[in-house]
Amino acid sequence: MTTPSALERPTGVPLGHRLAALLVLLPAVALALLPPRRIRTVLGVVRRGAAPATTAQAQDARDAMCAASLRCAGPKGCLPRSLGAALLCRLRGTWPTWCTGVRVVPPFTAHAWIEAEGRPVGEGLPDGYFARLVAVEPADL
Repeated sequence: MTTPSALERPTGVPLGHRLAALLVLLPAVALALLPPRRIRTVLGVVRRGAAPATTAQAQDARDAMCAASLRCAGPKGCLPRSLGAALLCRLRGTWPTWCTGVRVVPPFTAHAWIEAEGRPVGEGLPDGYFARLVAVEPADL
């Protein structure tokens, strides 16, 4: 049995931000097809030279990805959404912490998200709800 649900897409995202999100959507989806080790390697190269993202910058990037793509706004779009938000931040000269891991309470499911200033961005869940397995943090400048 399925439960109908409505996707909550952010409103008020400027056109330029949505277009930039569409620009990084294809690379994000392509990256999502790679094994975790390769994703970490690619993101490790891409993050070089970027300043750490603030919570507001990371939230703007996440909102732009959700506004530009129904796939990213959906419940199973966490991997392309988080990758796209990280790449979008990088286009703007910053880098959030990109994370993948599992939920710590049953049922244990995989999830991908971004963090800024030590906290998950846009997840609406308490700190510690997810356990990190892979993280790509901002590089030291």
